[in-house]
Amino acid sequence: MRADHALGRSVTVSEGDVQLCTYVYRPQTPQLESPKPYLHPIRTLAGDLVSLYRPHDHVWHKGIAWSLPYVGEHNFWGGPTYVHGHSYVQKENNGSATHRRMTDLSVSGDAVTLAHELDWTSQQGAPVLTEERSLTARVIDDTSWVLVFATRMTNVSGGVLDFGSPTTKGRANAGYGGLFWRGPRSFTGGVVQSPDGTGADDLRGKRAEWFAFRGRHDGTGGASTVVMIDDTANPQHPPQWFTRSEEFACLNPAPFFSAELALDAHASLAFRYAVVIASGDHGELGTRTLADLGRSVL
Repeated sequence: MRADHALGRSVTVSEGDVQLCTYVYRPQTPQLESPKPYLHPIRTLAGDLVSLYRPHDHVWHKGIAWSLPYVGEHNFWGGPTYVHGHSYVQKENNGSATHRRMTDLSVSGDAVTLAHELDWTSQQGAPVLTEERSLTARVIDDTSWVLVFATRMTNVSGGVLDFGSPTTKGRANAGYGGLFWRGPRSFTGGVVQSPDGTGADDLRGKRAEWFAFRGRHDGTGGASTVVMIDDTANPQHPPQWFTRSEEFACLNPAPFFSAELALDAHASLAFRYAVVIASGDHGELGTRTLADLGRSVL
């Protein structure tokens, strides 16, 4: 594997001639979209694209990103904030998660690891959180690679911060927030799979250790699979999942889906996930095997 560092901007991870992912740690994002690092493009080992950047329906969706719609009064998701009884309202609360310094960028055999520190600030520039984040990409077999994402956030706001979602604020079955993947347009109408079986939007809100999305590509007609696995040590495990297929493709293990989590001043909160990116549609049984592979690296 190889890591190419565009200094002050991004790191691209490649396996052979295929660029598997680019992690943009210092984006040029409008404030309205709550600037934060993201992964895009993301590709399978076969080179098929499995992420979408800045779609017109939700311009704040960017591949895979750690996105939080409610951290106290702050919106680190992007765009308007849901206010019960008023739908979505654009406020002056779109905060930023800003890269401070790189603490590790290393290649070891079949793995690339990146770690950095971030400052989360309000739209007005006040400190809210500090973060230590790491990402490791590793090839796990001939068709699949895995991304391990880990974060530890510390409350530096001076008061208690309540982490929530639109559902905790009154909007039913809209509990998004956390590690969020937006899939390509051609994946719309694809198969959502949980440990209990397959479905689509009907699986939104279900609790499970992992969820998968099996979609197809325009042009070739081929297929790819994305599996996201929640670490058993994560708060609120197993999480409720925010997923869509009928309108667009997305997966999100949402720890604050229906219950807020309060973080005291100076306290920390940690999460860890594995994301398996696989070429092909492996069917129900094969997708379970992919989930097992992802679980084994956590």
